[in-house]
Amino acid sequence: MPWSETHKLRTRERILQSAAILFTRQGFDGVSIDAVMKHAGLTRGAFYAHFTSKSELYTQAIRFAARHGAAQLNAEENATARIERYLSEEHLREDSIQCPLACLVSDVAQQDKRVRATYTRLLEGFVDYFSSSTAPGNPARRQVMQQVVTMIGGMAIARTLTDEELANELLDACRELALSLAPEGGSKRP
Repeated sequence: MPWSETHKLRTRERILQSAAILFTRQGFDGVSIDAVMKHAGLTRGAFYAHFTSKSELYTQAIRFAARHGAAQLNAEENATARIERYLSEEHLREDSIQCPLACLVSDVAQQDKRVRATYTRLLEGFVDYFSSSTAPGNPARRQVMQQVVTMIGGMAIARTLTDEELANELLDACRELALSLAPEGGSKRP
């Protein structure tokens, strides 16, 4: 008897969740299909019922990780709260799916155009989330892009450090800079 559509969707979600966790921790080259399937509690054969290649899985896992992050966002938060939450120690220490923008920036640069296009769309969405105006060339958008680069770069570097005190100091410095770039000091909702 064939599997139900619900079962197929749940299985695909399990694979994507495992892939998102592993890829955001170890990057493309550090993760095998076997490792993803083992983490998901499935056999390698199940992989090919859902994906054609590791590259396709990687692209879909990045999207999955972004959706996971987006589900945790609060549209009612002001810019200050958003910046503080992103650059928090809690976000740094998060043990599940991590932000693909920060965790995979160097990794994605080595991948094919489809993967880089996915990353580009995610970055644009992140900028839009922090921006009150998404019009290219708008000075406020430029400030938001500076904030976003500070936040992603700060989180990416902090995650690589073995010195917890230095990582927290770096996050504090990035938080201060990002808040100073927020329109009207970050007090208004974007």
